[in-house]
Amino acid sequence: MAKKTIDDIDVAGKRVLVRVDFNVPLDGDAQITDDNRIRSALPTLWHLLEKGASLVLMSHLGRPKGAVSSGLSLGPVAKELHGHLGTSVLLAPDCIGGETADLARELKPGNVLLLENLRFHAEEEANDADFARQLAELGEGIYVNDAFGAAHRAHASTEGVTHHTKDNVAGYLMGKELKYLQEALAEPAQPFVAILGGAKVSDKIEVIENLLDKVDTLLIGGGMAYTFFKAQGREIGKSLLEEATVPIAADLLAKAGDKLVLPVDCLVTQKFAAGAETQVVPTADMPVDWEGVDIGPQTRERFCQIVSDAGTVVWNGPLGVFEIEDFSAGTFAVARALEQATWESGAVSIVGGGDTAAAVAKAGAHKRMTHISTGGGASLESLGGCPLPGVEALDDR
Repeated sequence: MAKKTIDDIDVAGKRVLVRVDFNVPLDGDAQITDDNRIRSALPTLWHLLEKGASLVLMSHLGRPKGAVSSGLSLGPVAKELHGHLGTSVLLAPDCIGGETADLARELKPGNVLLLENLRFHAEEEANDADFARQLAELGEGIYVNDAFGAAHRAHASTEGVTHHTKDNVAGYLMGKELKYLQEALAEPAQPFVAILGGAKVSDKIEVIENLLDKVDTLLIGGGMAYTFFKAQGREIGKSLLEEATVPIAADLLAKAGDKLVLPVDCLVTQKFAAGAETQVVPTADMPVDWEGVDIGPQTRERFCQIVSDAGTVVWNGPLGVFEIEDFSAGTFAVARALEQATWESGAVSIVGGGDTAAAVAKAGAHKRMTHISTGGGASLESLGGCPLPGVEALDDR
């Protein structure tokens, strides 16, 4: 890896400022429903504590829009983290201010202080220099970024803080993410297959353009497929359409040639709800008053065969509305085929994006994937070849 990591610095007796991604989902009772992002940070935190550091952890949670919101406090995270670390985790009353600074200065080796939600302050997303300086002063010159999910944003806690600290290094999770999403793609095992789904072509334009000259096959599904069909002059009924990106889709089709594989059939419905009437139709014969919600059985078989023969597969975006069981068969079938290819054939499987990760987990296919990224937007921008500000700000080896 081109950036320094926590293995390159001495943290004994030091107060280390660590940017983590504890933006976890909460239910109506403020209970954490998925602690994967917390568990993913543990190797870094354990290492730093074992080496004699005290930790000042900072994260955002949700979108409070620069104002305090009791429902988005990191209190539940502090409690959950305590259970994983086996040591007490003190929650600061704020992420800056005199009381928080006093708590940080009182830390002893092995102590952990979790700052309150960074985004309770608008200065975080604005990358305000003074706010970044106040965050930096809570540590002792050592900053660790282990929040890949926030690395695509130049915020105070991901980029600004590095202008006020001496050592700026990556944690283990950050290193792992970069290894698979950047370095592994440089020399992928062949055949190299990319699967792109989700709702919008506009979200994936840079990814498609960056991957076209690298992949052997690019599979397109999900709502974005219908914009490509429209670009081919086909009827798409009431299916999702990004009218403004139709010319872009047409251009991508021309550039990609046979590399780009679209569904040949799809599941359609007249009502976007569980239990609604559905039918399978060829994508060339879409009924006017129906909406596409999943790839069809012929497409499932074709996609699964391509995945089964692959050496490397990168997947971002579900292939249908998997949240509704009636519309989930296509996404789940491909997830299981990818799991099997990983386990039985040694394929490298890289799953990026929150929705895709959730779909793979719901299909029961998550445990055997090579790597499931914790960052949705960050993984997309990385696959698109875009520099990540939170990574660029770290020290080079």
